[in-house]
Amino acid sequence: MKRLSIAVLPGDGIGPEVIAQAVRVLEAVGERFDLCFEFARYPIGAAGVALANDPLPAVTRNAVVHSDAVLLGAVGDPALDGAPRELRPETGLLALRKLLKVYANLRPVAMRPALLAASPLKADRLHGVDLLVVRELTGGLYYGEPRGRNGTTAVNTLVYTTAEIERVARVAFAAARDRKRLVTSVDKANVLEVSQLWRETVTKIARDYPDVRLEHAYVDTAAMRLVAEPASLDVVLTENMFGDILSDEAAVLAGSLGLLPSASLGPGPGLFEPVHGSAPPLAGRDVANPIGAIATVALLLRHGLRLAEAADAVDAAIAAALDAGARTRDIALPGEPSIGTAEMGDRIVEHVFSGAVEGLA
Repeated sequence: MKRLSIAVLPGDGIGPEVIAQAVRVLEAVGERFDLCFEFARYPIGAAGVALANDPLPAVTRNAVVHSDAVLLGAVGDPALDGAPRELRPETGLLALRKLLKVYANLRPVAMRPALLAASPLKADRLHGVDLLVVRELTGGLYYGEPRGRNGTTAVNTLVYTTAEIERVARVAFAAARDRKRLVTSVDKANVLEVSQLWRETVTKIARDYPDVRLEHAYVDTAAMRLVAEPASLDVVLTENMFGDILSDEAAVLAGSLGLLPSASLGPGPGLFEPVHGSAPPLAGRDVANPIGAIATVALLLRHGLRLAEAADAVDAAIAAALDAGARTRDIALPGEPSIGTAEMGDRIVEHVFSGAVEGLA
Protein backbone atom coordinates (compact mmCIF):
# COMPACT_ATOMS: atom_id res chain seq x y z
CA MET A 1 0.00 0.00 0.00
CA LYS A 2 1.39 3.37 -1.06
CA ARG A 3 1.92 5.79 1.86
CA LEU A 4 1.47 9.50 1.22
CA SER A 5 1.98 12.23 3.81
CA ILE A 6 -0.49 15.11 3.78
CA ALA A 7 0.21 18.17 5.93
CA VAL A 8 -3.22 19.48 6.92
CA LEU A 9 -3.46 23.16 7.84
CA PRO A 10 -7.12 23.71 8.84
CA GLY A 11 -6.59 27.42 9.47
CA ASP A 12 -9.24 29.82 10.70
CA GLY A 13 -12.98 30.42 10.55
CA ILE A 14 -14.72 27.80 8.42
CA GLY A 15 -11.36 26.29 7.46
CA PRO A 16 -11.45 23.44 10.01
CA GLU A 17 -15.04 22.52 9.06
CA VAL A 18 -14.54 22.29 5.32
CA ILE A 19 -11.13 20.66 5.62
CA ALA A 20 -12.61 17.99 7.89
CA GLN A 21 -14.91 17.00 5.00
CA ALA A 22 -12.05 17.13 2.50
CA VAL A 23 -10.03 14.75 4.69
CA ARG A 24 -13.01 12.39 4.92
CA VAL A 25 -13.15 12.29 1.12
CA LEU A 26 -9.42 11.60 0.92
CA GLU A 27 -9.87 8.75 3.38
CA ALA A 28 -12.64 7.32 1.21
CA VAL A 29 -10.41 7.62 -1.85
CA GLY A 30 -7.64 5.84 0.03
CA GLU A 31 -9.97 2.97 0.87
CA ARG A 32 -11.26 2.71 -2.68
CA PHE A 33 -7.88 2.89 -4.41
CA ASP A 34 -5.75 1.13 -1.78
CA LEU A 35 -3.80 4.25 -0.82
CA CYS A 36 -2.59 5.12 2.67
CA PHE A 37 -2.81 8.82 3.48
CA GLU A 38 -0.99 9.87 6.61
CA PHE A 39 -2.52 13.10 7.94
CA ALA A 40 -0.82 15.45 10.40
CA ARG A 41 -2.41 18.76 11.39
CA TYR A 42 -0.53 22.03 11.95
CA PRO A 43 -1.52 25.63 12.78
CA ILE A 44 -1.43 28.60 10.43
CA GLY A 45 -2.94 32.08 10.41
CA ALA A 46 -4.78 33.22 13.53
CA ALA A 47 -4.49 29.67 14.88
CA GLY A 48 -0.72 29.98 14.62
CA VAL A 49 -0.73 33.36 16.35
CA ALA A 50 -2.84 31.92 19.19
CA LEU A 51 -0.51 28.95 19.63
CA ALA A 52 2.92 30.39 18.98
CA ASN A 53 2.51 34.15 18.35
CA ASP A 54 3.44 33.43 14.72
CA PRO A 55 1.06 33.09 11.74
CA LEU A 56 3.37 30.40 10.32
CA PRO A 57 4.94 28.66 13.35
CA ALA A 58 8.23 26.80 13.10
CA VAL A 59 6.51 23.45 13.61
CA THR A 60 4.38 24.12 10.53
CA ARG A 61 7.32 25.32 8.47
CA ASN A 62 9.29 22.18 9.28
CA ALA A 63 6.41 19.86 8.48
CA VAL A 64 5.18 21.21 5.16
CA VAL A 65 8.50 20.99 3.37
CA HIS A 66 8.74 17.28 4.19
CA SER A 67 5.18 16.38 3.14
CA ASP A 68 3.94 14.99 -0.17
CA ALA A 69 1.27 17.69 -0.36
CA VAL A 70 -0.20 20.47 1.78
CA LEU A 71 -3.96 20.88 2.28
CA LEU A 72 -4.96 24.31 3.59
CA GLY A 73 -8.34 25.57 4.78
CA ALA A 74 -8.37 29.36 5.01
CA VAL A 75 -6.73 32.12 7.04
CA GLY A 76 -8.19 35.30 8.49
CA ASP A 77 -9.61 36.64 11.73
CA PRO A 78 -11.18 40.09 12.19
CA ALA A 79 -9.74 40.18 15.71
CA LEU A 80 -6.29 40.58 14.12
CA ASP A 81 -7.22 43.22 11.54
CA GLY A 82 -5.38 45.87 13.54
CA ALA A 83 -2.40 43.70 14.41
CA PRO A 84 1.13 44.46 13.19
CA ARG A 85 1.88 43.01 9.77
CA GLU A 86 4.02 40.21 11.20
CA LEU A 87 1.02 38.94 13.21
CA ARG A 88 -1.59 39.15 10.46
CA PRO A 89 -2.96 35.73 9.38
CA GLU A 90 -2.43 36.62 5.72
CA THR A 91 1.28 37.11 6.39
CA GLY A 92 1.43 33.43 7.31
CA LEU A 93 -0.14 32.48 3.97
CA LEU A 94 2.29 34.62 1.98
CA ALA A 95 5.19 33.15 3.94
CA LEU A 96 3.91 29.62 3.27
CA ARG A 97 3.76 30.23 -0.47
CA LYS A 98 7.28 31.64 -0.42
CA LEU A 99 8.58 28.76 1.70
CA LEU A 100 7.17 26.14 -0.67
CA LYS A 101 8.25 28.16 -3.75
CA VAL A 102 4.82 27.62 -5.30
CA TYR A 103 4.86 30.10 -8.16
CA ALA A 104 1.93 28.92 -10.31
CA ASN A 105 -1.60 29.06 -8.93
CA LEU A 106 -4.26 27.14 -10.89
CA ARG A 107 -7.89 28.15 -10.37
CA PRO A 108 -10.32 26.24 -12.59
CA VAL A 109 -13.86 27.54 -13.10
CA ALA A 110 -16.29 25.29 -14.97
CA MET A 111 -20.05 25.51 -15.06
CA ARG A 112 -21.82 22.50 -13.61
CA PRO A 113 -25.12 22.05 -15.48
CA ALA A 114 -26.96 21.35 -12.23
CA LEU A 115 -25.98 24.79 -10.92
CA LEU A 116 -26.77 27.04 -13.87
CA ALA A 117 -29.62 28.64 -11.92
CA ALA A 118 -27.32 29.43 -8.97
CA SER A 119 -25.28 31.93 -10.96
CA PRO A 120 -26.42 35.57 -11.12
CA LEU A 121 -25.52 35.60 -14.82
CA LYS A 122 -28.03 34.63 -17.48
CA ALA A 123 -27.84 31.00 -18.49
CA ASP A 124 -27.11 31.83 -22.15
CA ARG A 125 -23.81 33.39 -21.08
CA LEU A 126 -22.77 30.37 -19.06
CA HIS A 127 -23.04 27.53 -21.56
CA GLY A 128 -19.61 26.23 -22.44
CA VAL A 129 -17.81 28.07 -19.63
CA ASP A 130 -14.69 26.11 -18.69
CA LEU A 131 -11.72 28.30 -17.93
CA LEU A 132 -8.51 28.12 -15.95
CA VAL A 133 -6.86 31.11 -14.29
CA VAL A 134 -3.08 30.67 -14.04
CA ARG A 135 -1.87 33.23 -11.54
CA GLU A 136 1.78 34.01 -10.78
CA LEU A 137 1.97 33.60 -7.03
CA THR A 138 5.31 34.64 -5.56
CA GLY A 139 6.08 37.98 -7.23
CA GLY A 140 4.45 41.33 -7.83
CA LEU A 141 3.05 43.81 -5.33
CA TYR A 142 2.50 41.29 -2.56
CA TYR A 143 6.23 40.58 -2.25
CA GLY A 144 8.03 43.56 -3.77
CA GLU A 145 10.44 45.72 -1.79
CA PRO A 146 10.58 48.48 -0.63
CA ARG A 147 7.22 48.55 1.09
CA GLY A 148 5.74 50.24 4.12
CA ARG A 149 4.19 53.39 5.55
CA ASN A 150 5.62 56.68 6.73
CA GLY A 151 2.98 58.93 8.20
CA THR A 152 0.62 59.94 5.41
CA THR A 153 2.66 58.15 2.73
CA ALA A 154 2.60 54.43 1.86
CA VAL A 155 4.51 52.48 -0.77
CA ASN A 156 4.35 49.05 -2.37
CA THR A 157 6.68 47.95 -5.13
CA LEU A 158 5.69 45.96 -8.21
CA VAL A 159 8.61 43.85 -9.43
CA TYR A 160 8.86 40.97 -11.91
CA THR A 161 11.84 39.38 -13.58
CA THR A 162 11.89 37.72 -16.97
CA ALA A 163 12.60 34.36 -15.33
CA GLU A 164 9.54 34.63 -13.06
CA ILE A 165 7.30 35.42 -16.02
CA GLU A 166 8.77 32.70 -18.22
CA ARG A 167 8.19 29.86 -15.76
CA VAL A 168 4.55 30.67 -15.05
CA ALA A 169 3.88 31.29 -18.74
CA ARG A 170 5.12 27.79 -19.55
CA VAL A 171 2.66 26.36 -17.03
CA ALA A 172 -0.18 28.20 -18.77
CA PHE A 173 0.80 27.13 -22.28
CA ALA A 174 1.28 23.51 -21.22
CA ALA A 175 -2.18 23.54 -19.60
CA ALA A 176 -3.74 25.04 -22.72
CA ARG A 177 -2.44 22.14 -24.81
CA ASP A 178 -4.78 19.84 -22.89
CA ARG A 179 -7.72 22.23 -23.21
CA LYS A 180 -8.92 24.55 -26.00
CA ARG A 181 -5.40 25.73 -26.91
CA LEU A 182 -5.95 29.41 -26.15
CA VAL A 183 -3.99 31.55 -23.68
CA THR A 184 -5.26 35.01 -22.82
CA SER A 185 -2.42 36.91 -21.15
CA VAL A 186 -3.69 39.73 -18.94
CA ASP A 187 -1.66 42.84 -18.14
CA LYS A 188 -1.77 46.64 -18.08
CA ALA A 189 0.93 47.20 -20.66
CA ASN A 190 -0.47 50.57 -21.75
CA VAL A 191 0.66 52.18 -18.48
CA LEU A 192 2.98 49.81 -16.55
CA GLU A 193 6.57 49.00 -17.52
CA VAL A 194 6.31 45.73 -15.60
CA SER A 195 3.33 44.77 -17.76
CA GLN A 196 5.30 45.66 -20.88
CA LEU A 197 7.99 43.22 -19.78
CA TRP A 198 5.24 40.68 -19.02
CA ARG A 199 3.75 41.02 -22.52
CA GLU A 200 7.12 40.82 -24.26
CA THR A 201 8.16 37.75 -22.29
CA VAL A 202 4.88 35.86 -22.76
CA THR A 203 5.03 36.60 -26.50
CA LYS A 204 8.52 35.12 -26.63
CA ILE A 205 7.48 31.96 -24.74
CA ALA A 206 4.50 31.51 -27.06
CA ARG A 207 6.90 30.73 -29.92
CA ASP A 208 7.71 27.44 -28.18
CA TYR A 209 4.02 26.47 -28.31
CA PRO A 210 2.98 27.00 -31.94
CA ASP A 211 -0.11 24.82 -31.43
CA VAL A 212 -1.49 27.25 -28.82
CA ARG A 213 -3.00 30.61 -29.75
CA LEU A 214 -1.97 33.63 -27.67
CA GLU A 215 -3.98 36.79 -27.20
CA HIS A 216 -3.26 39.76 -24.95
CA ALA A 217 -5.84 41.67 -22.95
CA TYR A 218 -5.71 44.62 -20.59
CA VAL A 219 -6.95 43.71 -17.13
CA ASP A 220 -10.02 45.95 -17.36
CA THR A 221 -11.04 44.31 -20.63
CA ALA A 222 -10.46 40.86 -19.14
CA ALA A 223 -12.68 41.76 -16.19
CA MET A 224 -15.49 42.72 -18.56
CA ARG A 225 -15.08 39.59 -20.67
CA LEU A 226 -15.34 37.38 -17.60
CA VAL A 227 -18.96 38.43 -17.12
CA ALA A 228 -19.93 39.42 -20.67
CA GLU A 229 -18.50 36.49 -22.66
CA PRO A 230 -16.82 34.02 -20.27
CA ALA A 231 -17.10 31.11 -22.70
CA SER A 232 -14.63 32.91 -24.98
CA LEU A 233 -11.85 32.32 -22.43
CA ASP A 234 -9.78 29.19 -21.94
CA VAL A 235 -6.52 29.73 -19.99
CA VAL A 236 -6.16 33.16 -18.41
CA LEU A 237 -2.54 33.94 -17.53
CA THR A 238 -1.76 36.87 -15.29
CA GLU A 239 0.34 38.33 -12.50
CA ASN A 240 -0.26 38.03 -8.80
CA MET A 241 -2.67 40.85 -7.89
CA PHE A 242 -4.62 40.79 -11.15
CA GLY A 243 -4.99 37.02 -10.77
CA ASP A 244 -6.21 37.39 -7.20
CA ILE A 245 -8.96 39.78 -8.28
CA LEU A 246 -9.98 38.11 -11.55
CA SER A 247 -10.21 34.62 -10.08
CA ASP A 248 -12.55 35.86 -7.35
CA GLU A 249 -14.63 37.60 -10.00
CA ALA A 250 -14.76 34.34 -11.95
CA ALA A 251 -16.31 32.67 -8.91
CA VAL A 252 -19.51 34.59 -9.71
CA LEU A 253 -19.88 32.43 -12.79
CA ALA A 254 -20.08 29.23 -10.76
CA GLY A 255 -22.57 30.74 -8.32
CA SER A 256 -20.52 30.69 -5.11
CA LEU A 257 -16.95 31.09 -3.89
CA GLY A 258 -17.64 27.97 -1.85
CA LEU A 259 -17.45 25.80 -4.98
CA LEU A 260 -13.99 26.65 -6.23
CA PRO A 261 -10.64 24.93 -5.63
CA SER A 262 -7.08 25.95 -6.30
CA ALA A 263 -3.67 24.36 -6.66
CA SER A 264 -0.37 26.16 -6.14
CA LEU A 265 2.56 24.40 -7.78
CA GLY A 266 6.33 24.69 -7.66
CA PRO A 267 9.40 22.46 -7.49
CA GLY A 268 8.43 20.77 -4.22
CA PRO A 269 5.23 19.88 -2.35
CA GLY A 270 2.15 21.56 -3.79
CA LEU A 271 -0.20 23.76 -1.76
CA PHE A 272 -3.91 23.06 -2.23
CA GLU A 273 -6.66 25.28 -0.85
CA PRO A 274 -10.22 26.32 -1.65
CA VAL A 275 -10.54 29.80 -3.11
CA HIS A 276 -12.85 31.13 -0.40
CA GLY A 277 -11.74 32.93 2.75
CA SER A 278 -12.25 32.10 6.40
CA ALA A 279 -15.79 33.57 6.55
CA PRO A 280 -15.86 34.05 10.35
CA PRO A 281 -19.64 34.71 10.54
CA LEU A 282 -20.28 31.19 9.20
CA ALA A 283 -17.80 29.40 11.44
CA GLY A 284 -19.17 26.70 13.72
CA ARG A 285 -22.66 26.78 12.23
CA ASP A 286 -22.45 23.78 9.84
CA VAL A 287 -23.55 25.94 6.90
CA ALA A 288 -20.32 26.43 4.93
CA ASN A 289 -20.06 24.77 1.53
CA PRO A 290 -17.28 22.14 1.61
CA ILE A 291 -17.29 21.52 -2.15
CA GLY A 292 -14.44 23.97 -2.80
CA ALA A 293 -12.29 22.10 -0.27
CA ILE A 294 -13.33 18.71 -1.65
CA ALA A 295 -12.69 19.80 -5.25
CA THR A 296 -9.30 20.95 -4.00
CA VAL A 297 -8.68 17.32 -2.98
CA ALA A 298 -9.19 16.38 -6.64
CA LEU A 299 -6.51 18.90 -7.65
CA LEU A 300 -4.23 17.57 -4.91
CA LEU A 301 -4.62 14.05 -6.27
CA ARG A 302 -4.22 15.12 -9.89
CA HIS A 303 -1.40 17.67 -9.72
CA GLY A 304 0.24 16.96 -6.38
CA LEU A 305 0.28 13.17 -6.33
CA ARG A 306 -0.26 12.31 -10.03
CA LEU A 307 -3.27 10.08 -9.24
CA ALA A 308 -5.57 10.97 -12.12
CA GLU A 309 -8.03 8.11 -11.66
CA ALA A 310 -8.55 8.98 -8.00
CA ALA A 311 -8.98 12.66 -8.92
CA ASP A 312 -11.61 11.73 -11.50
CA ALA A 313 -13.46 9.75 -8.82
CA VAL A 314 -13.68 12.82 -6.57
CA ASP A 315 -14.87 15.06 -9.40
CA ALA A 316 -17.47 12.47 -10.35
CA ALA A 317 -18.67 12.17 -6.74
CA ILE A 318 -19.15 15.95 -6.47
CA ALA A 319 -21.09 16.00 -9.74
CA ALA A 320 -23.24 13.07 -8.65
CA ALA A 321 -24.13 14.73 -5.34
CA LEU A 322 -25.11 17.95 -7.09
CA ASP A 323 -27.06 16.13 -9.79
CA ALA A 324 -28.98 14.34 -7.03
CA GLY A 325 -30.02 17.72 -5.62
CA ALA A 326 -27.62 18.17 -2.68
CA ARG A 327 -27.35 21.90 -1.94
CA THR A 328 -25.73 23.88 0.82
CA ARG A 329 -27.30 27.21 1.70
CA ASP A 330 -25.12 29.30 -0.62
CA ILE A 331 -26.19 27.43 -3.77
CA ALA A 332 -29.79 26.60 -2.88
CA LEU A 333 -32.47 28.51 -4.78
CA PRO A 334 -35.20 30.33 -2.82
CA GLY A 335 -37.54 27.74 -1.35
CA GLU A 336 -35.16 24.90 -2.15
CA PRO A 337 -34.09 22.71 0.80
CA SER A 338 -30.46 22.89 1.87
CA ILE A 339 -28.11 20.68 3.85
CA GLY A 340 -25.18 21.40 6.13
CA THR A 341 -21.44 21.12 5.74
CA ALA A 342 -21.16 17.65 7.24
CA GLU A 343 -24.12 16.23 5.32
CA MET A 344 -22.71 17.47 2.03
CA GLY A 345 -19.52 15.66 2.97
CA ASP A 346 -21.59 12.54 3.70
CA ARG A 347 -23.24 12.68 0.29
CA ILE A 348 -19.96 13.04 -1.59
CA VAL A 349 -18.26 10.27 0.39
CA GLU A 350 -21.19 7.99 -0.45
CA HIS A 351 -20.73 8.74 -4.14
CA VAL A 352 -16.99 8.02 -3.95
CA PHE A 353 -17.87 4.51 -2.83
CA SER A 354 -20.91 4.07 -5.07
CA GLY A 355 -18.77 5.09 -8.02
CA ALA A 356 -16.50 2.14 -7.26
CA VAL A 357 -19.51 -0.20 -7.27
CA GLU A 358 -20.78 1.27 -10.55
CA GLY A 359 -17.34 0.83 -12.06
CA LEU A 360 -17.51 -2.90 -11.27
CA ALA A 361 -21.03 -3.32 -12.66
